[in-house]
Amino acid sequence: MTTQENNAPTGPVALVTGGARGIGAAIAARLAHDGYRLVIADLHAPEDAIVGRHVVCDISNESDVAALITDIRSREGQLDALVCNAGINVRKSVEELSLADWSRVLATNLTSCFLLARSAAALLRAQKKGRQGAIVTIASTRAHMSEPDTEAYAASKGGLVALTHALAVSLGPDIRVNCINPGWIHTKGTPPRPEDHADHPAGRVGTAEDVAALAAFLLGPECGFITGAEFTVDGGMTRKMKYLE
Repeated sequence: MTTQENNAPTGPVALVTGGARGIGAAIAARLAHDGYRLVIADLHAPEDAIVGRHVVCDISNESDVAALITDIRSREGQLDALVCNAGINVRKSVEELSLADWSRVLATNLTSCFLLARSAAALLRAQKKGRQGAIVTIASTRAHMSEPDTEAYAASKGGLVALTHALAVSLGPDIRVNCINPGWIHTKGTPPRPEDHADHPAGRVGTAEDVAALAAFLLGPECGFITGAEFTVDGGMTRKMKYLE
């Protein structure tokens, strides 16, 4: 496990997994703006200037997760917020999907959240200045609807929704746990077409900052009565009925 860091302001401490790019990077940037000290755990180097401390860590590995939390306890001395964002997809037909593929996706997307919550629970409970600890998991609208050849991904995200409410009941009232289901969030590649935006009831495809704004609220003190909840951020697409013409 290696680390890289920039100077950061004092304040509450947040751990964001998969925070080097995409939605995770946007969440990290938003939390840094809100005064958090950031620890970003990712196998990849950050695409932009880091907003906190970058730790190279395989969050699907039990030993790596234990070492990560021990390191935070030693260096930051506290942990106020955990964002379980890291995720991968292996898109193959169910006939071609190997057990190794299946296991790798579930380990990264689902088991990692269990490992992190288990290891971090004691730190999240030991809050400074009376704050509740908070966990936000990043699932997907694919927990409730599917595209072809996404069995492992859909299963992992559905499991993450269920794990969220189980953790909320087990870790409350000291720690709140909530889930965000992003829909189409454009983070890289070819920009969405005008018709893609128009297809959304909200009038546009989502941005990583849309997810980050909700994550920041769910981690903050104004969210003290919300736990075990599931929030869909998809511009209304999962509520839109469509017929083939």
